[in-house]
Amino acid sequence: MSTRTPEPPRMSPQVAAEQLTDRMGIQILELSRERVVGTMPVEGNRQPFGLLHGGASGVLVETLASAVAALHTLPDRFPVGLELACTHHRSATEGLVTGVATPLHVGRRTSTIEVVITDERGRRTCTGRLTCMHLEERPGPPPA
Repeated sequence: MSTRTPEPPRMSPQVAAEQLTDRMGIQILELSRERVVGTMPVEGNRQPFGLLHGGASGVLVETLASAVAALHTLPDRFPVGLELACTHHRSATEGLVTGVATPLHVGRRTSTIEVVITDERGRRTCTGRLTCMHLEERPGPPPA
């Protein structure tokens, strides 16, 4: 009789991302290697003062930028976030925000993508940057 613990089922990165994007209300409108565009509602993603939560903006940045990195690297390499930076310029209190992700650098081992988030009036609310490391093997669960 084996005492080995069975390996937990693996959830694909796409399924995990879809679950978070669904909860946040993120919709992808445009998807190409040159640019990824998506929207997110402010409603449901506010902090206690009624403003769009900065963490929600970070989720939008990482979602859109990761899509750009994946379009450049998969299936040969697997992009994983290395550094996320967001500068919040103004608050959004209602409607939709739109993020536009464009690659600043795509190399063999890393990529850096910029995401500009604007409100419905076209005013910049946040500028984000995600740097990804490109792994040679698909990431899995950490060792026990």
